[in-house]
Amino acid sequence: MMDYKKYIVLFIDITIIYLGFIFALLVYNDFDFVMIDAKDFTREFPFVLILYIITFELFGMYKSLWRFAGIEELLRGGFANFIAITVGYLAVTMFDVGDFSFSLYFIAFFVVSTGTIGMRLSYRLYEFYRNYMQDNSKLMRTIIIGAGNAGVMLVDEIKSNKEFDKVVVGFIDDNHQLKGKRIHGVPVLGRSEEVDEIVEKYEIDSIVIAIPSLSLKATTELINQLEKTGCQIKLMPPFYEMVGDKNDLVKIRDVRIEDLLGRDPIVLEEEGIKEYIEDKTILVTGGGGSIGSELVRQLHKFHPSRIVIVDIYENNVYDLQMDLERMYRAKVNVLAPEVIVLIASVRDKERMEEIFKKYKPEVVFHAAAHKHVPLMEVSPKEAIKNNVFGTYNVAQLSDQYKVKKFVLISTDKAVNPTNMMGASKRMAERVVMSLNKQSKTDYVAVRFGNVLGSNGSVIPLFRKQIEEMGPVTVTDPEITRFFMMIPEACQLVIQAGAYANGGELFVLDMGKPIKIIDLAEKMVRLAGFEPYKEIDIIFTGLRPGEKMFEELLVDYTKAVKTENDKIYIEPKERIEEDDILAKLDEMADAIHKCTDKECVKFAKKIVKTYQ
Repeated sequence: MMDYKKYIVLFIDITIIYLGFIFALLVYNDFDFVMIDAKDFTREFPFVLILYIITFELFGMYKSLWRFAGIEELLRGGFANFIAITVGYLAVTMFDVGDFSFSLYFIAFFVVSTGTIGMRLSYRLYEFYRNYMQDNSKLMRTIIIGAGNAGVMLVDEIKSNKEFDKVVVGFIDDNHQLKGKRIHGVPVLGRSEEVDEIVEKYEIDSIVIAIPSLSLKATTELINQLEKTGCQIKLMPPFYEMVGDKNDLVKIRDVRIEDLLGRDPIVLEEEGIKEYIEDKTILVTGGGGSIGSELVRQLHKFHPSRIVIVDIYENNVYDLQMDLERMYRAKVNVLAPEVIVLIASVRDKERMEEIFKKYKPEVVFHAAAHKHVPLMEVSPKEAIKNNVFGTYNVAQLSDQYKVKKFVLISTDKAVNPTNMMGASKRMAERVVMSLNKQSKTDYVAVRFGNVLGSNGSVIPLFRKQIEEMGPVTVTDPEITRFFMMIPEACQLVIQAGAYANGGELFVLDMGKPIKIIDLAEKMVRLAGFEPYKEIDIIFTGLRPGEKMFEELLVDYTKAVKTENDKIYIEPKERIEEDDILAKLDEMADAIHKCTDKECVKFAKKIVKTYQ
């Protein structure tokens, strides 16, 4: 497609150069038209003009985004004009094309340089005038944290792009030498420790953190400080989020709850992981879910030969398949595994056996499960069928087809369970622990708490309620939960698999529990609203089967620490060999006929703490 803007600028340049030389001639001849030799000008000027255009093209004068023109473009324009006029004069003299003197070229240089550079900077001047004259009363008064390159780039974008409903009042930067200075016309108002006073003095509505290189821990501390101002808080994403983004628009986004966890990055022992993943066939059940899909994305880094994804819900797993195809196309140098997507239920043992027989997986990550506590309370039989017998089917087939490692994704709700979901997952843990004692397959379970952004997470619910201006619903003012990011949890699950020798119940360090009410209030404030005043928070009472506090370890003091300080091993419990397997075999034929009450009674018989 023809670049019309380039040719428009080219035409304007030709006009400026032509008029510039005419003006230089007039000045050189003291505005005496009689002394101007039109024939010399007609013979000499086209030669110079061609050299000008070639030089401008070589210097990229038609490629720069002049809406962002600054010192670099100014210097480039000046240098291009200098080279063009110098080469033009030397060429004309060398080939004896014309008779114009050096003085005339000297005058033309300043006239043409002023015209060509000024034309390119005119857009910036127009933007400045437009911003100066526009009505800012309806825009959010904003300060930007960080007066570095990212902050300056953001200021320029906010000024020139109507998509931002903000007017930048000033910068905040901890470099004390910048205070009182102006950057692109915007003053540096002070340091971060002065933010409360600055917000009050300048009536600030919005704060944007523009330090993409800031560590997650430092970002968390800064957000916690800014949250108290009552302003809407947004941030420029970290650099790793922006890599590969082809959109020229500078991005700012809402603060996510994971930005507030401030966890140190996971350090994986990649050699140990590659040893059991590389060139292997990996089966992931529940591969379309939030945990399963992220496991699949993380696994590709360790170069398995094939990933078999099994899920009962076709929409999610189809979306994952499309994402993987895009990811592998974008990273053409990455060794892409063969990805096979299959629709199947872990309850259907015959279908699962077809899959095991055909693809012969060497490692199984079993993430398929019903996870919603209130739903499983009213449909307990489905929890038993899916979470217990589904696990039993896949685990038995893993033994039958000589799988090397079987990793069960479990939950903190399996500890002293008070609900059917937790009890069913506890039974699933018992299944794999019992099978490990009679199989060459290494069976392990990995237990962790709530993951941010997973299906059913409270975070999307709060965000939607805030968008609707409330009320935000919390079950109880004292309720607490552990939280972990999905990628973090999946990385640790994969790492735990490398440590597995069979029979371990791994527990992930979830950090400190978080009060849900604190989470709700923080999300309301970060959205720029006052909790209980602008957006109300109400308490709805605990849902069926819901715990007030959740535990991760049966006995934390006796837990064994692994080489990774975020992964522990729970001490092995006294489990009667084959006890649960025998009971499941007895129940297998009756499960489809029994009532919900009978299923609850069955679960309580096996899991003594479930009452």
